[in-house]
Amino acid sequence: MARFHKKKQDEETTYWLSYSDMMAGLLLCFVLIIALSALHSNIIFDQKQNELLGKEKELLVQSNELDQEKLTVSSQRALLDDQQKALIAQEEKLASQEDKLNQQSKLLGELQALMDSQQEKLDSIIGVRTELVKALKEEFDDSNLEVEVDAQTGAITFNSNILFEYNKDTLKSGGTEFLDEFLPRYAHVLLGDKYREYISEIIIQGHTDQTGTYMYNLDLSQKRAYSVAEYCLNDDSKVLDDDSLEAMREVVSVGGSSYSDPVYKDDGEIDEEASRRVEILFRLKDEEMVSEMMEILNSEQSEGGSSHNDDHSDHSDDNDGFYDE
Repeated sequence: MARFHKKKQDEETTYWLSYSDMMAGLLLCFVLIIALSALHSNIIFDQKQNELLGKEKELLVQSNELDQEKLTVSSQRALLDDQQKALIAQEEKLASQEDKLNQQSKLLGELQALMDSQQEKLDSIIGVRTELVKALKEEFDDSNLEVEVDAQTGAITFNSNILFEYNKDTLKSGGTEFLDEFLPRYAHVLLGDKYREYISEIIIQGHTDQTGTYMYNLDLSQKRAYSVAEYCLNDDSKVLDDDSLEAMREVVSVGGSSYSDPVYKDDGEIDEEASRRVEILFRLKDEEMVSEMMEILNSEQSEGGSSHNDDHSDHSDDNDGFYDE
């Protein structure tokens, strides 16, 4: 009985030893598992830490790149702002230039319209002058008077020795007879109903040769022109009828040029005899104004003063009037 009891105790003891060993083994397994888990966690942590450091480095690089890009963008924005300001300034300048161009174009259009208008007036004046020249030629071609009418200007040319003796300012008897026949015909054309409204001035101009001083010849040329006007226009004159006399007095003027406008021969030498003369020429209303306006308008278009020169050329050509000695 005691032996059985002892055997039973041994079996119980063996059982508990096996159980404790098993528990110890399990505990060891748990410890190993925990240790491995901790090791694995540390490894993963280290990996994550390294990855995080890498990410931080990448973020730092990206941050630096971003800062650089921000600087670049800021620089480009500043450059763009400058360019925008320059563009705005350029646009304002272009707008100002366009406005000036529009104003100049408008002014040019107005000037062109004015020039066209003045050209029409000038053409009309030229047409009237042409008709007057034709009428004068027809009037004196049918007379016995030795009169030459300039085809361009209508200025009248007398032969020498008709009006005055050499170096004198008193009309000869033959000169007065000539004027008695000439002036009514001249007034009939210029101061008749057809052309009177166009005539602004009839000029009697005296000229001399080169002999003597300028002032002496200036006085002589003026006195000769005055003698012609005085004979034709004085209160006792019978050369013109009352209507023609009044009309002539309203437009006539006299002057002397001394020897400053001589007549030249074909070889370029001064023709002393032809230079001693009295001229009678006419000007039309608005003729000078239109010519000066055309000169200004042509000057605006960089065409120079051709119209002005032509005007003076016309006036120079006008000086082909009465010849006398």
